[in-house]
Amino acid sequence: MAEFAKQLDIRPGVTAIIGGGGKTTLLYRLAAELSKDHSVIVATSTHIFQPEHVPCVLRTGQVSGLICVGTPCGNGKLTAPEQSFEELAQLADYVLVEADGAARRPLKAHEAHEPVVPRNANQVISVAGASGIGAAVEEAVHRPAVFTALSGERTATPAAIAAVLNKERLHDRVFINQTDTPERLSAAKELAALLNCPVVIASLQKGEILCSY
Repeated sequence: MAEFAKQLDIRPGVTAIIGGGGKTTLLYRLAAELSKDHSVIVATSTHIFQPEHVPCVLRTGQVSGLICVGTPCGNGKLTAPEQSFEELAQLADYVLVEADGAARRPLKAHEAHEPVVPRNANQVISVAGASGIGAAVEEAVHRPAVFTALSGERTATPAAIAAVLNKERLHDRVFINQTDTPERLSAAKELAALLNCPVVIASLQKGEILCSY
C-alpha cells in the first residue's frame, strides 16, 4: 500500500491542502495513514462537508486517535474551528487543513483572498487533477478568468497549468492526482517537468503513487 504521507513529507504540526482534483480525498487518506501511530485533527479554514467516518466535535482537548474539529454552518458543512490552528497544533501530533475550495473542478486558480492558509502551516500542498489537463479552462478550472489572465490560455494545457502554479507560488509541493490512464499519466509527467517545486504523481482512486520529482 502506498505511503502518501511519507512521499509528501508530512511533518508534525499543520499541513494545508489547496487546489482541486482530490483535496478532500487526500486529506482523509493522509489522516488514515498518520492516525495509525499518531494523534490527528482534520479541519478546514473555509468549508468542508462533515465527514461520516470521522468523529466531529466543536472543540477539543488533547487528542487521541483521529477527530474532525469544525463549526457547523448549514447544509451538512463545517467551517473553521472555534479554536485557533495554533491551539490545535498543541493538541495533536498532526493537523491537516483543507484550505481552499474548487467547486468540484479538477483545477483551481486563486483570487486575492484565496487560499486561507493557517499562519502556522509548515507545508502547503497544491492538488491538481489530471482529468482537467487538455480541457477547456471554462470546464476544468475554478476561477477560469484568473487562470486565463495568468496563463494567457483558454485550454488547460500542461504549460498553462504550470504557468499558473509557478506564478501564484502558493504551495511548497504539487500533488498531481487522477492519473488513472496512460494518457493522463503522460500529461501529468509533462506538467511535472515544468513546475518549480517537488511533485508527486499519483492515483488516489487506485491508492498508487506513480512517481515523484
